[in-house]
Amino acid sequence: MATLVLDNSSLGAGPATRPEGRRDLATSLDPSSDAAVMLRAAAGDEAGFNYLAEKYHRPIFHFLFRMVHNQAIAEELAQEVFLRVYRSRQSYRAEARFSTWLYRIATNLAVNHARDTKYERAARNVYLDAPDEQTGATPDVADDEPSVEQRLLREERMKAIRTHVMALPERQRMAVLMHKYQGLDYREIGEVLRLSESATKSLLFRAYQTLRGTLKEFV
Repeated sequence: MATLVLDNSSLGAGPATRPEGRRDLATSLDPSSDAAVMLRAAAGDEAGFNYLAEKYHRPIFHFLFRMVHNQAIAEELAQEVFLRVYRSRQSYRAEARFSTWLYRIATNLAVNHARDTKYERAARNVYLDAPDEQTGATPDVADDEPSVEQRLLREERMKAIRTHVMALPERQRMAVLMHKYQGLDYREIGEVLRLSESATKSLLFRAYQTLRGTLKEFV
């Protein structure tokens, strides 16, 4: 799986100059934090950008794959995420986690792709971790080795869950994907979706309540 490597000639941008205020902010952060690395990348540190791209490429790809159900498209969108991160690096402010900013970009791209391709019409037939329709490959997700019986039962249950998750309203679906599959907490999801923490909890409560109702026989 390819990982974006910084190439200024293709990005159309050269080293940036960090404003004085941003320099002061950078010195107050943990130097090893993603936010501090991103601020250094905004100042022209290409190695810093490459580090963040390599660190987050896999989880962002998995998030997008579950949305578009196509490995090639998910890879293209993941590349576009990091291109946008680089091109908008001057607007980055370390007021929230870098990962929040990153998932907001990925979420917007996934939503736009879904709308542009009318993906919503096929949502009920899409499974989050099903094989890619072109290559037959699936994302690498670590699993324990169950027995044959356990595997069959789990596959049936997961198929139902995936179908009903993808049938949720758009914002609920995004929240569930970030919460269940990406491990983001309420505050992080709220920042991505531009909701308060209480509104995010309410959104997820409604989503899970719907899923419990539609998945009674599997719960």
